[in-house]
Amino acid sequence: MPTIMVVEDDPNILRQIEFNLKSHGYSVVTAVSGADALRQMLLLRPTLLITDVMMPEMDGYELVATLRRDNDLRDLPVIMLTARTGENDMVQGYTSGTDLYLTKPFDPAELIAFVERIMPS
Repeated sequence: MPTIMVVEDDPNILRQIEFNLKSHGYSVVTAVSGADALRQMLLLRPTLLITDVMMPEMDGYELVATLRRDNDLRDLPVIMLTARTGENDMVQGYTSGTDLYLTKPFDPAELIAFVERIMPS
């Protein structure tokens, strides 16, 4: 079963994302900061990462850039899910190595469509 790492520091949004993914058959692991996510990903090797940008310790841009420099995690598909909607924010997301950029508030069906589009087969 594909495992998705969700990194989100807002507990309500985290629960919503986790519920939505699990109801579509995905296994989900969660983290509340980029640093926590990185530690878990090195052990768990998820199939996909969904990350917020604004988080304590390590933001989403730094998390993704760090993954892209790691030999074992560099090819991990990443969806950035954030309230940062500016053009510069999106450019920074893609420059850091994000594959898809989705803004909050988001439609749960759109998130699932993004996951299905990017999930390795």
